[in-house]
Amino acid sequence: MTALLRYQSGLLLRSQRWLAPLLLYAAFIGVGVQAGEPVLGALGFSAAALLPVAAWSVRICLTQEPPAARSVVAAAAGRGRAHLAALVTGTAWPVLVGTVAVLAVTAIGDRRGVGGLAAASAGLLAASACALTGAVVGALSSRPFLKAPGWSLTALVLGSLLTLVTTGSPAKYAMTALVTGARTATADPPWLACGEALLLAAATAALACRATARLE
Repeated sequence: MTALLRYQSGLLLRSQRWLAPLLLYAAFIGVGVQAGEPVLGALGFSAAALLPVAAWSVRICLTQEPPAARSVVAAAAGRGRAHLAALVTGTAWPVLVGTVAVLAVTAIGDRRGVGGLAAASAGLLAASACALTGAVVGALSSRPFLKAPGWSLTALVLGSLLTLVTTGSPAKYAMTALVTGARTATADPPWLACGEALLLAAATAALACRATARLE
């Protein structure tokens, strides 16, 4: 699996397709987060903005290989393992970017009434929940479920929006927890939302890998 992860990461870095979602996230943070605003509210916004970026990143990794190269990798490692490596790669870098954003937002935000460590912990959990939820959206809106680019992009955009506003979504729960904490100056880490997002991502990955092995 390590070799597959290196292979997928190398493809992503060389393709430079990671630049577009990274710039989108930077634009979200630059416009939506201001120095001196309540830190928990800013962390909630930065976590929510990470969801569509993670969905986009996963879709990039699932579609970046030429068909011939994908067939060679599948023959060598198995379609399921190759698909899982692409999913993990597409999820890992948004989590890394989100971690950097959480630390930066915590540093410039107003932490009155909230400890820096507590705020950062809550922000990291919320960012992880949103990134994992975004990965689920990206996995379900890409191959093997949706192969046509138009339908895939439509599903990705709509899925990202719905998971941010639908009751029961781990991303919405995590974001709401931080926004509410900004009003009450209490940093309650959204452990439950992060756990739910992790279970949902694991179940989706298992489903996607099985479907890939059978349908492609």
